[in-house]
Amino acid sequence: MSKQHDHLLNVTRRHFLNRSGVGLGSMALASMLPGSTLAAPTGGNNPLAPKKPHFEPKAKRVIYLHMTGSPPNLDLFDYKPELITRDGEDCPQSFLEGKKFAFTSGVPKLLGTPQKFQQVGEAGTWMSEAIPHLQEVADEMCLVHSMTTDQFNHAPAELLLYTGSPQSGRPSLGSWTTYGLGSESENLPGFVVLISSGVQPNGGNKSFGSGFLPSVYQGVQCRTQGDPVLYVSNPDGMSRDVRRMSLDALKDLNEMQAERVGHPETLTRIAQYELAFRMQVSVPEVMDITKETKQTLENYGAEPGKSSLANNCLLARRLVESGVRYVQLFDWGWDYHGTSEGSGIGEGLRDKCATMDKPVAALIKDLKQRGLLEDTLIVWGGEFGRTPFREGRTAKSKILGRDHYPDCYTMWMAGGGVKAGYNHGQTDELGFGVVENKVHIHDFQATILHLLGFDHERLTYRFQGRDYRLTDVHGYVVKEILA
Repeated sequence: MSKQHDHLLNVTRRHFLNRSGVGLGSMALASMLPGSTLAAPTGGNNPLAPKKPHFEPKAKRVIYLHMTGSPPNLDLFDYKPELITRDGEDCPQSFLEGKKFAFTSGVPKLLGTPQKFQQVGEAGTWMSEAIPHLQEVADEMCLVHSMTTDQFNHAPAELLLYTGSPQSGRPSLGSWTTYGLGSESENLPGFVVLISSGVQPNGGNKSFGSGFLPSVYQGVQCRTQGDPVLYVSNPDGMSRDVRRMSLDALKDLNEMQAERVGHPETLTRIAQYELAFRMQVSVPEVMDITKETKQTLENYGAEPGKSSLANNCLLARRLVESGVRYVQLFDWGWDYHGTSEGSGIGEGLRDKCATMDKPVAALIKDLKQRGLLEDTLIVWGGEFGRTPFREGRTAKSKILGRDHYPDCYTMWMAGGGVKAGYNHGQTDELGFGVVENKVHIHDFQATILHLLGFDHERLTYRFQGRDYRLTDVHGYVVKEILA
């Protein structure tokens, strides 16, 4: 426990603990012992001060690329020639029994991919023609084809992915990361969020919130147009010197309250005010991509002043280079039901991939060239998969689309201690289920934390009388994908 928690217990619960006998007293003592799993990481009066993980990490930082809506894995990474051969046939009843789908009922038709596949790289990884630039970095990627989740609707599936629970209220992966490791930068947030395509993630800000952790660990959303961070600029008529004097006065008041009450959010408030003051100078500097070379801008397809995934991928590199611990990118528009031209798995998918393929491949190459890929973990994926059959509402349409599917899908990682040029897990010949090395969402979370140097069972936070962790009461590290 932190000193502030100790103080709070002594001031407000002394009478209760004195009358509770040895039992609760022993629990309180155990929570204060060094190395206790109940003990929160400490960092003096700065909750974002750098902290040591449980063991030597492979990754020091994370860039997580979330394709909001969930890309069709069967049209990008999981090649199924048998499904193409049986395109248009009735879906086998055995695959439908006991299953629920978001928009499909009855007996749907099997749907082979309209995309051409080829084996690429020394590993011979199968990849779609829709992602030609990612084909160039296939040997840097570790593809997990056997992902599975418990949810088939967007918001709960996204919350499960990021918080370990389909219901709101739990801390996100980025918050757990900064809670456990702190920040490497004194002038930037430890956890930054960038959103492209103009739409918030399905889970809203809960997908990058701090839940019951102190709010200093929540994601700070930065923008590529206008003020990089909302409300961080000084009001009209207030100079930087006057703002400094105001913050000094607020700090004195907050420190008095922290000494008297010991509430952890008071220290959070002090840290956030101070960080916001420093961010007024540092954030505009790091968010200014005009300082990049013309060649770098071209490599990413980035255009200064615009809001795009390309710009955000370049910003992600600049942020981790400046000490940001965790960068979360959300890109809307990957819900491929086939209800419009843009959401079809043919031309619509190729058009959307063109906005993602080049900048993500450039990010991998750029980090590697700068010596950062080795200890930067890149994660790419959606919240679930897509069906191997046609979506019910578009069964008679010329546009091909797929429904939500939780049973199996592909996600990939690169750098940060994972095997390069490696394909893990396998689905059946039609893409209905995992037949080898199933990886549940909680396993995936446990593996990410392991790469960051954490035992996922020991990275906990006590809330409402129990210890919580990202993986809830589940999860195993997928050791086969570790380098």
